[in-house]
Amino acid sequence: MRKFLLILGVFALLPGLMLAAGSAFAATVRIVVPAHDIARGDTIGDNDLTYAMVDGAALMSGVPTRVDEVKGMQARRTLAAGQAFRGDDVRRPIVITKGQTVTMEFDAPGVQLSAMGRAMSEGGVGDTVTVQNPASYRMISAVVTAPGTVRATGIIAAPANSIARR
Repeated sequence: MRKFLLILGVFALLPGLMLAAGSAFAATVRIVVPAHDIARGDTIGDNDLTYAMVDGAALMSGVPTRVDEVKGMQARRTLAAGQAFRGDDVRRPIVITKGQTVTMEFDAPGVQLSAMGRAMSEGGVGDTVTVQNPASYRMISAVVTAPGTVRATGIIAAPANSIARR
């Protein structure tokens, strides 16, 4: 009986001991931070970044831990030296601007078409933008593939004047 109580006591204390040990050995995490102030709109390079150590318990999700996660991105706001990145601090560099004439590429099995369109929103490579087909005035969803080029993914909406009347 005495052995049983001793074992029960150890198991009862085990979670408390583990919690105390965890706080005594709080993990620090190496994160990427700006090496100096970065102005809004600047493209971030290797020389703009450094590492900082932070308490893992205080770390928010989405904070970059590798330089390649931030390198080549564009600052959406002024970034202060040594401060952790927030989720919306950076974006892909804008390669298509609103109102710009773009080449729309359409791919189907055995068929490749291209046409001109007008960007109705801005975006970087990999972003989804809206493009207007100037012939039909339809809004098309497209993914930016390169500066001035998009790959059409589908029609968003037909223009109001093309809806059949009953």
